[in-house]
Amino acid sequence: MRVDIEGLAVDIAGTRLLEDVTLRAGSGRVVGLVGPNGSGKSTLLRCVYRALRPAAGRVLLDGDDLHALTAREGARRLAALPQESASEFDFTAAEVVAMGRLPHQSAAGRASAADAAACAAALAQVRAAHLAERGFLTLSGGEKQRVLIARALAQQPRVLVLDEPTNHLDIAQQLEVLALVRGAGPTVLAALHDLNLAAGHCDVLCVVAGGRVVASGPPHDVLTDELLAEVFGVRAHRVPHPATGAPHLLFDRLPPTGGTPDAQP
Repeated sequence: MRVDIEGLAVDIAGTRLLEDVTLRAGSGRVVGLVGPNGSGKSTLLRCVYRALRPAAGRVLLDGDDLHALTAREGARRLAALPQESASEFDFTAAEVVAMGRLPHQSAAGRASAADAAACAAALAQVRAAHLAERGFLTLSGGEKQRVLIARALAQQPRVLVLDEPTNHLDIAQQLEVLALVRGAGPTVLAALHDLNLAAGHCDVLCVVAGGRVVASGPPHDVLTDELLAEVFGVRAHRVPHPATGAPHLLFDRLPPTGGTPDAQP
């Protein structure tokens, strides 16, 4: 499913947080949003999963205005994993994952054999089947994140929106989850802090700074020395990953204006 964001603007408490944001995610593509803290990545994603209504512009799913869809129809097409997902009640992990099936159930809300199979498959995909009967509140941060990703996959969406999906995961889990998301099939919009993870797992990167998209394209084309210095305030050294060829970045601080690089010990 194609996602088109057209001229999006967001105002909160009289402050414009996003201005004229336009981007496209082709069907089945993985699009990463990268940028400094406070640049507008999460605000943009909140518009895509309808937690915020934009002041201007629109979000289209295969040409249909997302905000014109019913909540049920929207949830059948799109699933989201926000950066913060609170749970006040100690549901089991299996019960949390089962919530992803609600858009597909009748008004009576009875789970079917197909619902149970989808939930079991999602837990297995993220290697969390052994957590099914554990209370969600007893899980570690990484275990919770896996269960929440399983809930999104159980929803069987055609678009998956992820805000920092690798939070609380160790490096092996980060690589595994991003590979899983990439192989799951939906169109993916993901905000990522780690530029190397983004470069290695995304088809397209959109760089967000000051509430605008300032660059977009394949990672190799976008992550230039000039852009990294201007947007992130770092000096970068690009080397190809020996296995994948994806750009891999090594960072150090920019020298003070008119100065020389920091001396190395």
